[in-house]
Amino acid sequence: MSSFLSPSKLKELCTRYHLTPSKKYGQNYLISETPINKMIEAGELTSNDTVVEIGPGFGVLTFALSPLVKKVVAFEIEKKLEEYWEEKQKEYKNIQVIWGNALKELHYSNSELRTPYKVLANLPYQITSHVLRTLLELPQKSERIVIMVQKEVAERICAKAGEMSLLSVSVQYYGTPKIVTKVTKGNFWPSPNVDSAVIAVTHMKDRPDAEVFFHYVRAGFQNKRKQVWKNLSQAFHLDGEQVKQVLVEVTGDEKVRAQELSVMEWEEVVQKLKAF
Repeated sequence: MSSFLSPSKLKELCTRYHLTPSKKYGQNYLISETPINKMIEAGELTSNDTVVEIGPGFGVLTFALSPLVKKVVAFEIEKKLEEYWEEKQKEYKNIQVIWGNALKELHYSNSELRTPYKVLANLPYQITSHVLRTLLELPQKSERIVIMVQKEVAERICAKAGEMSLLSVSVQYYGTPKIVTKVTKGNFWPSPNVDSAVIAVTHMKDRPDAEVFFHYVRAGFQNKRKQVWKNLSQAFHLDGEQVKQVLVEVTGDEKVRAQELSVMEWEEVVQKLKAF
């Protein structure tokens, strides 16, 4: 195992750069090569690829990517690491670090990613949903997204009809997610409270009607205890019997709840309701 992956090396670097692993930024550093290798394998990387990384930290994933691809664009919020990365970029010429909050900076930088790009990142847990939404809604979309997230979140993202959530509908509307591997908490320093998982989102789609689609879907999930027809008829002042009829035509059940509809069924429902 490379020395920079060991807890002792990470502790030394944290001391040198006056860092205490931040719960606020979800700074749990990988100390195992196995998840990195799984992420790289899922990325199906080529020497012509541009890879976007979010939260490189001390570069455990970044330095593994660099020799394999044309360019790595890494978004880092921790300004205390500027000196560290300035030094590393002298050695790794194809790494570009963009400083700031990725949730904001991705919008500004997306126009620069004119060539197809991929996303590989070990995401801080608390911004997972926001980062995914940002990436999926960017005008210039990535070819594939490979991210490490909290295991429970990974399972929610990949849920099937019957256990769907607004998050799973949001991701599956744009692409096809799959859990690549589970990653236990012992693979990190400091060890988080929960296990993680790597997911890959592939077969990305452009969705010009996304705003209208999610206008209806968000309303459908507004009150999970209510049946979909009640949520939709109340939100859009529609005749309840008409909405029920649409749900029967699409799902065969007028009493269906939001979590029971697949993305394809939501698309059909929205298309029919738009006509009212």
